[in-house]
Amino acid sequence: MARLRALTIEMRRAASAFEPDRWSGADCAAIAEELSAAANACLAAAARAAARASACNTRRDGSAWLARVSGTTPAEARAALSTVAAVEGCPATAEALASGQVSLRQAHQIAAAVAVEPGAEATLLEVATTRGMAGLRREARRITLGARDREQLHAQQRRARSVTHWVDELGMIAGRFRLPPETGVRFVNRLDIEADRCRRAARRAGSTEMREVHAADAFVRMVAGPGARTVGRVDVVYVCDLSAAARGHTHGDELCHVVGGGPVPASVVREAAVGAFVKVAVRDGRKLDTIVHYGRNIPAELRTALELGDPDRLDGAVCIEDGCDRRYGLEWDHDDPVANGGATSYANLKPRCKPDHRAKTERDRTAGLTGGSRAPPR
Repeated sequence: MARLRALTIEMRRAASAFEPDRWSGADCAAIAEELSAAANACLAAAARAAARASACNTRRDGSAWLARVSGTTPAEARAALSTVAAVEGCPATAEALASGQVSLRQAHQIAAAVAVEPGAEATLLEVATTRGMAGLRREARRITLGARDREQLHAQQRRARSVTHWVDELGMIAGRFRLPPETGVRFVNRLDIEADRCRRAARRAGSTEMREVHAADAFVRMVAGPGARTVGRVDVVYVCDLSAAARGHTHGDELCHVVGGGPVPASVVREAAVGAFVKVAVRDGRKLDTIVHYGRNIPAELRTALELGDPDRLDGAVCIEDGCDRRYGLEWDHDDPVANGGATSYANLKPRCKPDHRAKTERDRTAGLTGGSRAPPR
């Protein structure tokens, strides 16, 4: 015990004495990664110790005590203690948590999803380590919501819809909204289109403000300004297996969801399909990866397939770069550049957000792949 306390005290002393200006950028990046893993491991160990202290009645209210000593809220402390208990049934996650490979929040997401789908632990751990918290949260949500009865889930979503607002510490009007997928996705798609319009206009005027600022302007325009009438067509894309649509409900793992949202009952899709533009994607017939073009233009049929995203889940395109997971402002990037002979095909086109697209283009330029020295095959 004395040795363990001495080691932790020494680690705290070393961290407090750390001076990043003495190290190179590459060294600081490596140190940041190690310190982040160490912090994860230490927080997990603290939660395990607090759980043991509480079980032994050393600390009768373990969550309140842990919140006080760790500087977190009681709710966060309770979540940490419940996560420690939950991962006992997930040995690989428990090991990753103890070593600092995943955080307590990530372990909580994994344990909750594994409780629904026990065989998903390895996949979720891989997502956690390669795609970060955002990717893990989306994958865990897909698993947990996919196990719910869609009619009951939709009824709960309808009951839970809400808009709340308050005045924050800067005197600004802040708010939060919760909408069912079929209305929420329509709203955020419309907001994204108007935000991009505001951003382009602001950039032309020399603005360097963040996109979130332009999204705020777009929100005001949508509610009270000319943007409310000039957004144009906004798509809500539903994916539903044909058999489920015909039957009126899903069986097993049949797909029925809003792209970018979540699962919905087949009845919602059937109602939305009245007067709508319907596209049919055949997953077991014609192979989409046989659609090949050697110009930069993307044929409409190929674009439809690309925008549906992962062919197994058809939940919309997401930036392919690790840890990004953005859905808005995506561009279709030729993985093998056109100038290097790359085809405009399902296999060669990857979704990337603007910053990641620029970074990848620069990597291609550095590697000499954009000089046009190779002609596309005939």
